[in-house]
Amino acid sequence: MNVSLTPELEEFVNAKVNSGRYRSPSDVVKDALRLLEEHEQLRTDRLAAFDQELERRLDELDRGCQADPAEIQTRIKYKSDSLRKIS
Repeated sequence: MNVSLTPELEEFVNAKVNSGRYRSPSDVVKDALRLLEEHEQLRTDRLAAFDQELERRLDELDRGCQADPAEIQTRIKYKSDSLRKIS
């Protein structure tokens, strides 16, 4: 398989090899693809968890459960701040 890179990406890959961290451009690309795969799996897992939580909460609403808007806003802000720290 041949891959074409922009000059900037080729320079980046070469810099990684020249740093001694990687033995070859192929090793850099393999590591980058592994990280991309991990990132996509994490995103898939987060979306699945979100879907489950949304379904749970919709079920609660269907049963007539109500929530305090101020409490919800506080929880959303906390969750958002926590996710920003992870990303």
